[in-house]
Amino acid sequence: MQWRSIVLGLLFLRLALSCVLWLAFGLGPSWGFNFPINFNFNLHKIELLKDGDAASPRTNTWSQKTYGSHNDPGKTCSKVGENSPKKSYLSFFEDGRDEYDRKYSSFPDTLKTEMRLLAKDMFYFGYDNYMKYAFPEDELNPIDCQGRGPDVLNPSNININDVLGNYSLTLIDTLDTLLILGNVSEFHKAVKLVIDTVSFDKDSTVQVFEANIRILGSLISAHILLTDPHHPFGDVSLEDYDNELLHMAHDLAVRLLPAFENTDTGIPYPRVNLMKGVPPDSVNETCTAGAGSLLVEFGILSRLIGDSTFEWVARRAVRALWSLRSNETGLLGNVVNIQTGQWVSKQSGLGAGMDSFYEYLLKSYILFGEKEDYRMFSAAYESIQIHLRRGREACNEGEGDPPLYVNVNMFSGQIMNTWIDSLQAFFPGLQ
Repeated sequence: MQWRSIVLGLLFLRLALSCVLWLAFGLGPSWGFNFPINFNFNLHKIELLKDGDAASPRTNTWSQKTYGSHNDPGKTCSKVGENSPKKSYLSFFEDGRDEYDRKYSSFPDTLKTEMRLLAKDMFYFGYDNYMKYAFPEDELNPIDCQGRGPDVLNPSNININDVLGNYSLTLIDTLDTLLILGNVSEFHKAVKLVIDTVSFDKDSTVQVFEANIRILGSLISAHILLTDPHHPFGDVSLEDYDNELLHMAHDLAVRLLPAFENTDTGIPYPRVNLMKGVPPDSVNETCTAGAGSLLVEFGILSRLIGDSTFEWVARRAVRALWSLRSNETGLLGNVVNIQTGQWVSKQSGLGAGMDSFYEYLLKSYILFGEKEDYRMFSAAYESIQIHLRRGREACNEGEGDPPLYVNVNMFSGQIMNTWIDSLQAFFPGLQ
């Protein structure tokens, strides 16, 4: 029975220690104690409690310690009123500034120059090694330092096959970047390589969205840069260039057109085989961004070659998606059935699956001047601000929690989750 006594003794010891810590740091004030304790929370090196603070379960949130107590502590969407304190939330970190805050809180010109050079070095590190070890494959596999194309042995590997189409993806994707970095000679060399080596007559099944933004967009951009009479990067015209990149873009777009056929809604299939059209086993579900982010490239192509077909099918898809928005909230869902028009995923947000839909509405208006695009963007933006944006009105001051764009049910506007993915980072730039 000795072991039982030892176990009971350890349990009582742990309980006594927990009570001491609880009294000192947790419930002390509510039991009549008032300890002037300065407690540092080392995880973020932030001073959570100041001398004389009375910490309790209802007043120990960082927002309440910064702005004081609220009449309605459960409310998270408080707006800034005339009598609201104008204390920036940044003041909460004044006593706990760490090396990163001191290093990155300003961005002087010398640092900008240094970072620009570092970005340029990073680009050439990737580009040079791709050309050395991977070209003409789609991309460089950094693990084995070899080129990589579609996963032909596993067609269901969409993480690879949606993007890689056996058409020297990385080279095409970097054409305009070479020119932006001022490397005209390498730009000319890359253009000639694309013209001489790339063909889209391949038995490759690719995602329409990825092929559009990365291949079609790059070919059109490089063509415009070569032929633009205004020469935004200087005279970079290429001798004997005969619109080959534009012809290649046209060829690729024609191979993507079958995705828009045989759908009851006009919303395209998500994938297409460049040689055979839509695969027989293709799914009938696509995301809003994938189907609604084609208008910029397709629209520019139509205007360059004088064929309205491409802009028409892309615009029809946008209109179809727009017609499916909620009558109550004005929001769209994330995944839709292209045959029935029923929403498969009713989550509405700003991240993956929806992000570029909003971006393309505004860009299309800027490029083409169609008022319809601006009306859709304005209505979508208003619905986003009403139903997705939570927290106080101002970013750095006022009562309530800092603003956050959440994911909600498209029909009710009720929060489904509050996670943020990297693709949501585009939204401040759009605003």
